[in-house]
Amino acid sequence: MNLTSIPAFQDNYIWTLNNDRGDCLIVDPGEAAPVLTAMEKNQWRPAAILLTHHHHDHVGGVKELLQHFPDLVVYGPQETQDKGSNRLVAEGDKVAILGLEFSVIATPGHTLGHISYYSAPYLFCGDTLFSGGCGRLFEGTPQQMFNSFQKLNQLPGETLVCCAHEYTLSNMKFACSLLPQDTKIAGYYREIKELRAKNAVSLPVTLAFERQINVFLRTQDADLQKVIGFETPPQQEWQVFATLREKKDHF
Repeated sequence: MNLTSIPAFQDNYIWTLNNDRGDCLIVDPGEAAPVLTAMEKNQWRPAAILLTHHHHDHVGGVKELLQHFPDLVVYGPQETQDKGSNRLVAEGDKVAILGLEFSVIATPGHTLGHISYYSAPYLFCGDTLFSGGCGRLFEGTPQQMFNSFQKLNQLPGETLVCCAHEYTLSNMKFACSLLPQDTKIAGYYREIKELRAKNAVSLPVTLAFERQINVFLRTQDADLQKVIGFETPPQQEWQVFATLREKKDHF
């Protein structure tokens, strides 16, 4: 399988997976034009669309793509039923495409109905888990997003995190401001600054690496807890997550 990120808008990525025959899976097409361009250039044939949530920058291109490919199956959560989805899926469902079987994982937080798709090693997690960070809480609660992170963190370390935005630089700047002495975080921040200066893509990244540099996956870290104001261990670990998200919102 060949994994490709197609840039869209200011910082979105529309992910595609294609086999050697040119059959192509499309994830969260916020706009149709770059997808159609890529398909024509590479002579891809669309096999299906996966949607993670209802926000326009993830679903805005679906209806136009359906005009070009009216028989295309569009999988998505309940909240996308009026955005072009014609096959609704939920936690525990399996989606078979291109010889792969994707597990649907409920990951509320960014939106209440947000879902992620996993078929080893690919994780399409929309706006839930970002490299070095997590999605904003537009509809859900910090506890919901924390629980979503715990679910995703159960996946194997070699999982490829294919999130939908190029937010790595700002996320690592935030992480470095909290833990400047952490050599892994500081080193990766420098690396990402150089990478983005060349307009290079920072994704995908392995979950094993995220566990080292993503502060939202390190809520049990006593040093991190102290840095953000917990003099004693919190009663609930999600409270650390909530404090981190609030600090990032105002960073």
